[in-house]
Amino acid sequence: MFEKILVALDFSAYSQKIFDCIGEIPGVRDVVLIHVVDATHPSKLGWTHEPYIENAKLRMAEKKEALERLGLTVHISVDVIVDVITQGTVPQAILDAAEAHSVSLIVMGARGINPIQELLLGSVSSSVLRHAGTSVLVLHFRPAPGEGAGPACPPDTPLFSRVLVPTDFSRPAEDTFSFVRSIPGIDEMILLNVVDKGESKEEIETAVLDAKMKLTAMKEECGASGIPATIRVRVGDPTEMALAVAEEDDVSLIAISAFGTGRVREMLLGSTTFTIVRRTRRPILVIRTGLSPDS
Repeated sequence: MFEKILVALDFSAYSQKIFDCIGEIPGVRDVVLIHVVDATHPSKLGWTHEPYIENAKLRMAEKKEALERLGLTVHISVDVIVDVITQGTVPQAILDAAEAHSVSLIVMGARGINPIQELLLGSVSSSVLRHAGTSVLVLHFRPAPGEGAGPACPPDTPLFSRVLVPTDFSRPAEDTFSFVRSIPGIDEMILLNVVDKGESKEEIETAVLDAKMKLTAMKEECGASGIPATIRVRVGDPTEMALAVAEEDDVSLIAISAFGTGRVREMLLGSTTFTIVRRTRRPILVIRTGLSPDS
């Protein structure tokens, strides 16, 4: 499943909280920790990065020790990288490390809050998400009153316990559903389709009935795998409805295909998927299954 993962750290409060979730990732056995020192813009004093690099090495060693202590429940070996770049970008260094180590998952924290309190992706997370060749888990952290960001993985709510799977019934979405259904430890799956087309009330009603029929068939497949499932059909904007259902059903994770079928496609990431990742307050797993958007 996710035997070897890469965890990108920047030592922010957000990335520190990632460690609360690593042990909940199904199948994890090996963790690659990476911290990238951006030395592409030297100061007027010349090379001044050495103290920062040495400090980063010490902090990464501490994180390695913390992960190895999880060996009581998860066998983890940690490969620590403190990568200094003098050309290129931080996202590219992360992507290069993921490819070099053949990881099956990249784990990152989301950062930033805009004036209307919608969580936004930092530029590094955004770029990695768009261009990664593998699945990416983005950990959003729920607000904790008076304490800043709360945990992405609350102790009483396992990360993969209650999973929302939005689907547009496309081939990539079907493949994503099959992938999620094979993940061990899921207690419940919420299956969502949003009807966003219809010129008349009759067309919309027909589309809703068709969606319910298809989702019911998917629910039966979940049952055959021993996973209870609930179906949800909504009418409106796919992004808004997915965000609303995630909150209404208090899901622990959103799992969604990297590829979409909208009229306006981004080359490497469906526009609806990217918007949901940017705006959700829930952890989100963006799954790349090797299919292209045109499959």
